[in-house]
Amino acid sequence: MFNSELKYLKPFCLTAFLLAGSPGALAQDETASRPLFDRLGGLMPISVVVDDFFDAVVSDDQIKANPAVDASRKVVPAPYLKYQVTAMVCEVTGGPCSYHGRDMKAAHAHLNITEAQWDRMIVLFKEVLAKHEVPETETAELLDIVGSTRADIVTAP
Repeated sequence: MFNSELKYLKPFCLTAFLLAGSPGALAQDETASRPLFDRLGGLMPISVVVDDFFDAVVSDDQIKANPAVDASRKVVPAPYLKYQVTAMVCEVTGGPCSYHGRDMKAAHAHLNITEAQWDRMIVLFKEVLAKHEVPETETAELLDIVGSTRADIVTAP
């Protein structure tokens, strides 16, 4: 759950805890079986994180130094990219959205993304997730999902 939602949900969670009694292994299994989309809080918090992440990547000097990335940002509108990435994250985390964009290999082939730029993007992603207080388990799951795209995105040494 993200920090902006916690102030509204703390009384609910406390009440649920008191009514349910001590949460045993069954409660932990139920939480673990919930889709990542639900554990992240749904579409609204996902879209906020994507928006902040995109802004961090766009303004990063190391990533902007790649001329292909910089040129691409001047052609493709930021709101469109944010929408596409939000839909993709929603879908891959088990949410109700459908991503209709290009696959990661086709979308990034012309950008000549390097290992160093990928690593920088991961640092920025972790910083944004920490800023929004995304729990450790969900952060690890998101990093696994993002990591699974590395081979399709990193095309330059």
